[in-house]
Amino acid sequence: MTDTAERKMQFLFALRSKGVTDKRVLSAMERIDRGAFVRHYFLDRAYEDTPLPIACGQTISQPSVVGLMTQALKVQPRDTVLEVGTGSGYQAAILSQLARRVYTVDRHARLVREAQALFSELDMANITVFAADGSHGLPDQAPFDRILVTAAAEDPPGPLLAQLKIGGIMVLPVGQSDAVQHLIRVMRTENGFDYDELRPVRFVPLVEGLGRDG
Repeated sequence: MTDTAERKMQFLFALRSKGVTDKRVLSAMERIDRGAFVRHYFLDRAYEDTPLPIACGQTISQPSVVGLMTQALKVQPRDTVLEVGTGSGYQAAILSQLARRVYTVDRHARLVREAQALFSELDMANITVFAADGSHGLPDQAPFDRILVTAAAEDPPGPLLAQLKIGGIMVLPVGQSDAVQHLIRVMRTENGFDYDELRPVRFVPLVEGLGRDG
C-alpha cells in the first residue's frame, strides 16, 4: 500500500516537473488510476512517465503528454468534449472528471468494447464510446466545445474543424511522419481559426476507415 502511494506521489511529481501545473488537471490525474487502463504485463509500469503498448498495435500515451494535452484544452465544467482515438480509455476517463460530457471514438471495435466495459466498471456515466472513423468526427453529436485528437494527421481534419463551436478549442498532433510531429492548439473564432504550436510529440498516425479486429 505504501509502495503504491509512493509511486503515485512520484507520478504526480513527474507530471509537475514536465509542466503540468493546472490544479484541476492534476487532481483528475490523481483520481484516475492509470493502472486500471494498463494490461497485465505492463501493470508494474503503470506509474512510469512512458507510453506503453495496448491491443490493436496502439499505445497508452505518456502521462505527462496526456496532462499537457488536457491542460492545453482548457476544459470547462459545462463543456461537451469529443476525443478522437479512445485507445485504452485513459484520456477519456481524465476528461470525464473535467467536462459535462465526453464522446470518444475509435476505429478499433475491440478497444471500444474494452474501454466501454472499464467505464461501466468505474461508473463513468458521462462518457459515450463509438466505434467509427474518427477523422469524420461525430456529426450527430456536434458541435463540440472541445476536441482532442490522440493520433497524428498531416493537417487538422476538415470535418473536425467544422464540428468545433465558435470559441471552442481543439488540440491535436500534426505531422507528416512519426519523426516530425508537433502538438497544435486550434481556437475557432468568429473569423476563422487561430493556430498555436505547443511542443514536439510522437503519436501513432490518424488512419481513416475502421480496424479489422471485430
